[in-house]
Amino acid sequence: MKRALISVYDKTGILDFAKFLVETGVEVVSTGGTYKYLRENSIPVTEVSEVTGAAEMLDGRVKTLHPNIHGGILAIRSNKEHMETLEKREIAPIDMVIVNLYPFFDEVQNDISFEEKVEFIDIGGPTMLRSAAKSFEDVIVITDVEDYSKIQKEIESTGNLSFENRKKLAGKVFNLTSAYDAAISNFLLEGEMPKYLSVSYEKMMDLRYGENPHQNAAYYVSTTEKGAMKDFEQLNGKELSFNNIRDMDVAWKVVSEFEETACCGLKHSTPCGVAVAETVAEAYKKSYDCDPISIFGGIVAVNTTVDGETAAEMSKTFLEIVIATDFTEEALEILKKKKNLRIIKAKYTPCDKIEYVKVDGGILVQDSDKAFSKDFKVVTEKDPSKKEMDDMVFGMKVVKHVKSNAIVVVKDGMAKGVGTGETNRIWAAKQAIERAGDGAVLASDAFFPFRDVVDECAKAGITAIVQPGGSMRDQESIDACNEHKISMVFTGLRHFKH
Repeated sequence: MKRALISVYDKTGILDFAKFLVETGVEVVSTGGTYKYLRENSIPVTEVSEVTGAAEMLDGRVKTLHPNIHGGILAIRSNKEHMETLEKREIAPIDMVIVNLYPFFDEVQNDISFEEKVEFIDIGGPTMLRSAAKSFEDVIVITDVEDYSKIQKEIESTGNLSFENRKKLAGKVFNLTSAYDAAISNFLLEGEMPKYLSVSYEKMMDLRYGENPHQNAAYYVSTTEKGAMKDFEQLNGKELSFNNIRDMDVAWKVVSEFEETACCGLKHSTPCGVAVAETVAEAYKKSYDCDPISIFGGIVAVNTTVDGETAAEMSKTFLEIVIATDFTEEALEILKKKKNLRIIKAKYTPCDKIEYVKVDGGILVQDSDKAFSKDFKVVTEKDPSKKEMDDMVFGMKVVKHVKSNAIVVVKDGMAKGVGTGETNRIWAAKQAIERAGDGAVLASDAFFPFRDVVDECAKAGITAIVQPGGSMRDQESIDACNEHKISMVFTGLRHFKH
């Protein structure tokens, strides 16, 4: 008689599959809660302690860690010595292992104590799965409830499971246990840059394609951390694309910088309009006016509730996505008239503590840039006004999210011009100034190695500049500001975004 060992936390579908096994002449062996569940539902089942000859101990921590279990799983059926050893020790082979794990992925995100989280680290489950996966030619190993029906169908059709499908099931085991172990490692080594980079992500969705139609793509989310781009709710519109998610992430990070009501229009991962205002409608209008051309077909993020007045304004132009903390019923009624418009309700502000950048053959890892200078230092003869200082703070919050070299020209809590991604700072400055038309404050992500940016600001009527400082030639820029009666502030903190 064949034997199947079942030990599952998630009991979805297990009754029907266990019933099928019994009907095909398989003896079912089970543990603890699973044994009780099967028995209560009239499934003939043998308790694992009858197989091991040892009762469960240590509050269930030790149940299946026994030679009678792992010998039955790991024995190679074509190895005469192995099978003689099983016979000598009266160990019956185990032909199928059905296990899913304690929900560490979920519980580590919950507001419970460190000790409680540790108790959700499964030991026996991964050990049985790994044993069975190694012996996949002889042992069918199942850890995904979605596989029950597929396996049942193949067994009913052919009487067995093919080598390729057994191998695939084994691969799924190691895919799961590696992610599970990575989650535990990251939990215990939080804040460290460990010797081995282990990440734990689960596929949330397949995407139609990547940046371009010829690239395959999928979206994976963290198994252990909350996140704005993980825990959102889509209320309307087409499926999200690869570029949608990337752009949505940047736009949401921009508005999350502000406590004031803020709006960001974004195109191709670059803010094209950002503004703060007393009302959400005013913030959107100011953001739109920053660059009414680029925002067409773009993404709009708002860090508060979108109301009907704002939704009516938004509906006047073609947008791919609107993301906000919430939407009034009136706003949803207006926006949903555009059936393809993706309406996203965000649950969290950005949560990531670590950022990863893939390069060919490696991954760069760094802390997320959550810093913001609290030490704005006036370095010129002229002091900025209160209004200019407010615009400086606004500008530096925006420039954090603009690709370097980055320059943002600001006036009245509104990004009037954005210069981005240039290989030289004067080009970015000219670009931002030209787009601004008019502006009062210029913000830079990095210091000025020359006075050329200051001179360009003077030509355009810029009255105040904010930058990190730190160049060996800072004094040259300071002197230029004094000549042109421009105030300059150093933050002491740069925000490169490559």
